[in-house]
Amino acid sequence: MQNVSFDEIVEKIVAQDPRFHRDAYDFLREALDHTQQQQAQAGEDLQRHVTGQQLLEGIRDFALREFGPMALTVLNEWGITRCGDFGEIVFNLIDHQVLRKTETDSRADFQTGYDFQEAFLEPFLPASRLRERRRHEPAARADNT
Repeated sequence: MQNVSFDEIVEKIVAQDPRFHRDAYDFLREALDHTQQQQAQAGEDLQRHVTGQQLLEGIRDFALREFGPMALTVLNEWGITRCGDFGEIVFNLIDHQVLRKTETDSRADFQTGYDFQEAFLEPFLPASRLRERRRHEPAARADNT
């Protein structure tokens, strides 16, 4: 069997499903490594598998570290506008046998993540704007993806 590189697989995926820029796949792979390293540092079980929710938290942390206030802009440029998009990327990689899943893993694991505006903009808002923004928000959000 011929070894196929990650880049070759991503090129094939992007040709079949052009919703997300190829850089989104590289970012996802790096964010997964970051998430696994965080778990190891926290003394968690050294298993390689992470849940969708764990990966989303790792993605948020990694994006904020890598891109700072530009995180939302970069993700949007790659076609990523909600947490469910990360699930689509993960499952594209699973379908091409780059990643593995357990029997309990599904795309739905990525649907109940965080609001992108809150996750990637609020950490950089001045306290006065943050208080003003929260004062005008509805008490409950119907869509937190």
